[in-house]
Amino acid sequence: MVEIKTGQRLLGLDIGSKTIGLALSDVSRLLASPAETIRRTKFTKDVLRLKTIIAQEDVGGLVLGLPVSMDGTEGPRCQSTRDFAINLLEHIDLPIAFWDERLSTAAVQRVLIKEADMTRKRRGEVVDKMAAAYILQGALDAMNRMDAS
Repeated sequence: MVEIKTGQRLLGLDIGSKTIGLALSDVSRLLASPAETIRRTKFTKDVLRLKTIIAQEDVGGLVLGLPVSMDGTEGPRCQSTRDFAINLLEHIDLPIAFWDERLSTAAVQRVLIKEADMTRKRRGEVVDKMAAAYILQGALDAMNRMDAS
């Protein structure tokens, strides 16, 4: 098991075909907050942006949302996420964990519609980074439960 230094953050990624939603944990790794959404272009440009964020925010590990099907199987989207992680590891030397992201976007959409009463356009601007925060928060909660037991 890889240890992440005290005070380092985790970076959550919600990887889509057009965008990558990003969320950061606090340094105590209790709370995830939406950070930004990267519009995907070329992989090398996307990696450069990720490297910049990792350096600026002292990130010690990544949590990637894994789009598992509702029946628990892994389809082409999961393979695409795993391929992204393999390629990313050639450029970034950090531990990567996968987190089941089932229903993360749907849950975020519900909150943004009901609670925040956002327009469709505004939801489109924030949903990816909010989904990344939802994914990262789930992983943080599970890690903290494991640490407590």
